[in-house]
Amino acid sequence: MSRFLDRRLSGLTPYVPGEQPKGIEGLIKLNTNESPFPPSPEAVAAVSEAAVKDLRLYPDPECSALIGAISEEYGAARDQIAIGNGSDELLAFCFHGLCPEGAAFPDITYGFYPVFCEMFGVSPSVVPLRDDFSVAPEDYAEVRGTVFLANPNAPTGMFLPLDGVKELLEQDPDRLVVVDEAYVDFGGESALALLPEHENLLIVRTFSKSRQLAGGRLAFAIGSRELIADVNTMKFSFNPYSANRLALIAGEQAIRDVKYFDDCRAEIIENRRYTEESLRGLGFTVTDSRANFVFAAPPKIGGRRYYEELRKAGILVRYFDKDRIRGYVRITVGTRKQMEALIGASEKIIMGGVSEK
Repeated sequence: MSRFLDRRLSGLTPYVPGEQPKGIEGLIKLNTNESPFPPSPEAVAAVSEAAVKDLRLYPDPECSALIGAISEEYGAARDQIAIGNGSDELLAFCFHGLCPEGAAFPDITYGFYPVFCEMFGVSPSVVPLRDDFSVAPEDYAEVRGTVFLANPNAPTGMFLPLDGVKELLEQDPDRLVVVDEAYVDFGGESALALLPEHENLLIVRTFSKSRQLAGGRLAFAIGSRELIADVNTMKFSFNPYSANRLALIAGEQAIRDVKYFDDCRAEIIENRRYTEESLRGLGFTVTDSRANFVFAAPPKIGGRRYYEELRKAGILVRYFDKDRIRGYVRITVGTRKQMEALIGASEKIIMGGVSEK
């Protein structure tokens, strides 16, 4: 720490992203919930030589074409949509400017939430998940701070049905609920249907998972006109050009290429089913994931040892050294070939008598 750092940030613990290994040949990478498929062919084609040459120009700060495509796809008015540089930017704006009475979120959820609290001086209220890792809306009844709900949740993959989200919204109409729907396309149900009757709802979506654009850093928020105006005020006070030209072009086409979106999503869901059933057959405990990953605890050995043995076998998954979930790993759903390799390696690890030591 330099002597120039604001003392308020002296104890800041940054978010640790999933490992991005370099120079390791043949590694099966199932640790950061990226899509195993390339972007939409329409998106790739749209990023043409002419588009690249136009990088000398600033992007459209209003993101008009992309917002138009999102408006058509999701039925929201254009002034109910804001664009961000990945969902993390939009979530950061929420923590920075929309948490006057603090923020509330589960004890097991997206790891950036507590980091944002520390970064922006927001008072956190951590609400434990139930023993089965479910979110119980009644546990938030007395909470005053803005509620952040990853739905489906990460890293558990579990989904709170819409009646539960509605309960959160109706507990206190003066309390904002931010629903982080990064994984909703893989089996959840979007809270978009609740927007017309709940002005205290803000939904954040990303292009990183089901739209195959993790490297493009693109996301959007949908909410009331007033909330979106607040988000845009913060965005334009920070960086009006946060979404680059190529990402905006690719994002528009990714939204419009519905068939490719549906095909990739269906294949991931089927591969998730195969992986869950296969792991359960080996004695694993597996949550009911509605995301593009599986959350599983191996028999006989702990999560760390399983993670280490998989890495020796050339397969990288995510292990979280945290209370309540040390027995689990999070496994991104890849291609069928990748998942078959994972199951084969898991069978050797479990049946081969690997111990916890």
